[in-house]
Amino acid sequence: MSESESSGAGRDAIEHASKDELQNLQLERMKWSLKHAYDNVPHYRQAFDQAGVHPDDLKQLSDLSRFPFTTKQDLRDNYPFKMFAVPREQVLRIHASSGTTGKPTVVGYTAKDISVWADLVARSIWAGGGRPGDIVHVAYGYGLFTGGLGAHYGAERLGCSVVPMSGGQTEKQVQLITDFQPDIIMVTPSYFCNIIEEMERQGIDPSSSSLRIGIFGAEPWTGQMRQDIEQRGGIDAVDIYGLSEVMGPGVAMECVESKDGPVVWEDHFYPEIINPNTGEVVPDGEEGELVFTSLTKEAMPVIRYRTRDLTRLLPPTSRSMRRIGKITGRSDDMLIVRGVNLFPTQVEEIVLKTPELAAQYQLVLTRSGNMDELEILTEVRPEFDHLSVADRDVVAGKLKHAIKTYIGVSARVTVQSAGLVERTLTGKARRVVDKRQR
Repeated sequence: MSESESSGAGRDAIEHASKDELQNLQLERMKWSLKHAYDNVPHYRQAFDQAGVHPDDLKQLSDLSRFPFTTKQDLRDNYPFKMFAVPREQVLRIHASSGTTGKPTVVGYTAKDISVWADLVARSIWAGGGRPGDIVHVAYGYGLFTGGLGAHYGAERLGCSVVPMSGGQTEKQVQLITDFQPDIIMVTPSYFCNIIEEMERQGIDPSSSSLRIGIFGAEPWTGQMRQDIEQRGGIDAVDIYGLSEVMGPGVAMECVESKDGPVVWEDHFYPEIINPNTGEVVPDGEEGELVFTSLTKEAMPVIRYRTRDLTRLLPPTSRSMRRIGKITGRSDDMLIVRGVNLFPTQVEEIVLKTPELAAQYQLVLTRSGNMDELEILTEVRPEFDHLSVADRDVVAGKLKHAIKTYIGVSARVTVQSAGLVERTLTGKARRVVDKRQR
């Protein structure tokens, strides 16, 4: 590895631009993006007009706060193609969410959008420690989900060899990792835990594999999970952030040399943090809801898109662009259990501090009369599968006490045998099952 590579120098010059250079570029691109959206998307023209603002009103970056937000409901209301800012014939690719909570959200990309996306994922893989010639095992789902193809095109753009495995078939995942000797895996953190478990089941020491880097995204994960994965897998675990509505994976990426939160690629996406209740912009460093405005997207610009992810903006370190802290939860998946605000990641933090327990867990919510009931399903690590029922009850009791102490909610805790907590083929863990009657 060259001196520039080992020092963490960015792949693109803009990654180390001065603050003035970056902000001048952002302002130029933001003016274009607002005008592009207003001129070509009826939704934005109507929303801007109703708010009494016009793209020409943007004189400085802070003026963006005068413009209306975009929500996922706006995308569903304009299903399927009404948010496109170019003729449908110029849309080279279409992705969509699963639509499990309503109509799917549809996103489109021009040829230039696809190329920019590939560039940014390539930049992200480089920041994570990947280099041309590395073998990248992609275990994100392919298809309408943006993860697989986003990772795939970016790895190819960097000059890597790509294994397009997709999700599921965990035994085959292990076989190909063993046989192909990849350097990097791109996958959800919860599914990588499944892969580690399968290696151990087969008698393979996960830390002895060829993998040196794991690029994990698509779901929140904690610092405790990073530590667990790095120790068991013998890899550097870094966080890639993205969402389909804004682009896909590669909106932000953690640098392997610092591991201090994903760097937002601010030359393409302008971040804000708002108070989720009032919509007011809060200062950098203060926690709130993450909002993005795209600066270069042609097919489907997004203006002040409310991600619902709760985090904060942090000052630059390894790159000249700001970072986001760990996602602490989502403003729309916060659970209220008997008056207590609860995020699944809070439970994960405690589960992963329990030596006997694996990283898999599920929160099951029911209602008895007017009272919410919470059950937490967990499972032992394979090496603790021999524990008796009495011993598992002791572990459950300790976890129950810790959750009551640190979160403030009472819960039933069930400790099952290894492998019994529900998994999904896509690799995204189903962390919450809410059976309460609304």
